[in-house]
Amino acid sequence: MRSGSERILNKNTKTFANIAGGLARIKIEQLLQAEFIEKIVISTNDIQVIDIAKSFHSNKIIIFKRSNELASSSATTDSLIQHASEIMPDGHILWTHVTSPFVDSQKYDSFVQTYFNNLSNHDSLMTVTKLQKFIWRDNEPITHDRKIEKWPRTQTINPLWEVNSAAFIASRNIYRKYNDRIGMKPYLFETTQDVAFDIDWPEDYQLAEKIFLALHDKS
Repeated sequence: MRSGSERILNKNTKTFANIAGGLARIKIEQLLQAEFIEKIVISTNDIQVIDIAKSFHSNKIIIFKRSNELASSSATTDSLIQHASEIMPDGHILWTHVTSPFVDSQKYDSFVQTYFNNLSNHDSLMTVTKLQKFIWRDNEPITHDRKIEKWPRTQTINPLWEVNSAAFIASRNIYRKYNDRIGMKPYLFETTQDVAFDIDWPEDYQLAEKIFLALHDKS
């Protein structure tokens, strides 16, 4: 959780759906409630994030001060992957984003269980969303052959899988071996679009806030 969000000012910490501490507080609570997550490592250069994390008074939370270079908008995901391999303890790493407020503790536990249940055939896990639509590249479709059928039923189209970044799981050994958060044979864990909803733009934030309020309306 870096400071200096360019599209949405203070995106990680501003009040979200009437919750002080916003997305940061929501995500930390979700991870603390997950049965199969042993430690929560927060890499940040944001003082507000640090204060929010410390307010939980949990020995499960480890705060790592991220360098300004790695917290800049020019930092690449590849450089952050290397950073994770350096600061994480040995074992298995679940990488997730604070901008996915609808991935709750039950979902995280499901990801972890599925990962371990499939380690004999897969070396990692990443969450994906099914794309079963008409998708074109330039002047031709990539989802079907128009010589066979110009407009097939969408349910008969071979699906593509969009990486939605709700979660990635791999061992620290995989991180170091491939400098990647997945291995050579990841398990594709399908999630619905509503669960994997990611906040990137101001309109995403506004919509997510309304949905979150509706889902947690206790009146």
